[in-house]
Amino acid sequence: MYATAQIDIARPAGRKLVRELETKKFVKMDYPLPPEIAGQKWFTHDEVFDMVDEILTEHYGVPIKSR
Repeated sequence: MYATAQIDIARPAGRKLVRELETKKFVKMDYPLPPEIAGQKWFTHDEVFDMVDEILTEHYGVPIKSR
């Protein structure tokens, strides 16, 4: 049996409650994405560094590898 609760973590009491629940082994926390960013493309660190390398290489005209 499961129970679902919504806790407002914008307030100190809500954050304290979440911290207490996270210490329990039988509690699984789920943090859904806000609706305004839910459908956007996400990039890994490697993808971002590759894009930066590509932009800098085009700008300076020499091969740049940051990693």
